Amino acid sequence: MRLTTKGRYAVTAMLDLALHHEKGPITLAAIAERQGISLSYLEQLFSRMRKKGLVFSVRGPGGGYSPARPSSEISVAEIITAVDESVDTTRCNGAHNCQNNELCLTHNLWEDLSNRIYDHLKNVSLQSLMVNQNVQQVAQRQDRRCSEVAVELPMMPG
Repeated sequence: MRLTTKGRYAVTAMLDLALHHEKGPITLAAIAERQGISLSYLEQLFSRMRKKGLVFSVRGPGGGYSPARPSSEISVAEIITAVDESVDTTRCNGAHNCQNNELCLTHNLWEDLSNRIYDHLKNVSLQSLMVNQNVQQVAQRQDRRCSEVAVELPMMPG
């Protein structure tokens, strides 16, 4: 399966955003800190997701990103597609030229698997992930860890 870190990070970042957006727009720096994802990488991903209508940005003090639609209306498949990823288990990336420029013996098997995975992810909303107990526990742990780090940092004289 060719789901790279781009798709995985996009889903992780969107889930983090969905879990925290009730506090207002969320900065990419906050997501980067909680999830251990490079800020510049998140900027690229959110630019693509903004163009696809998954998020909107708020500029200025207190700015950041918010989901453009309710979490129940955003699917994992939509997020993956928004960052130009695909869920493809074929060797030929769906080009039907797996073996000597023709279909391989098992092409239809892998193509069917790709379609089933995509259909499954299309039916998984951010909301369904948010209510998962394991997701809640991990999010709480990440929030505590980031709060502890913020407390440990010395205050800069102003």
